[in-house]
Amino acid sequence: MADEKNTASKGITVKIVTPEGDMYSQDGVELAILNTQGGQVGVMANHVPVLAALSISELVIKKDGRYLPLAVNGGIAEFSNSVLTVIADSAETSDKIDVSRAKSAKERAEARLAHAQEIKNQHEIVLARVALMRAVNRIQVASVNSGR
Repeated sequence: MADEKNTASKGITVKIVTPEGDMYSQDGVELAILNTQGGQVGVMANHVPVLAALSISELVIKKDGRYLPLAVNGGIAEFSNSVLTVIADSAETSDKIDVSRAKSAKERAEARLAHAQEIKNQHEIVLARVALMRAVNRIQVASVNSGR
């Protein structure tokens, strides 16, 4: 029982890797909240092992009582032995998001989607929707940071 309490107080290790390399690596994380394709999962010390596909969404890390929101654009998450490893297509902390660039990307994606729907190109519709979801996710995560 004392060992479980000690393990829980140490938290978990979170590692986030993107194609550009290691993006985040911290020990002592109290909580990580992931949005998977199966729903939202909160991971803490002593959590059961998890392997899940991530949605284009916010990932939140709580360490030392402070929350760090990140925009994650898909990928996979694996948790075992007190280590959460996220392999993401891309990831950005909220303070690093260029909101004007994200808004421009959203406008481009909306125009691309409208055009794809007009010409009934299903492949382009899917690509435009994904681009739109990514842009909206970045805007939302950045706005969470400015509102906290």
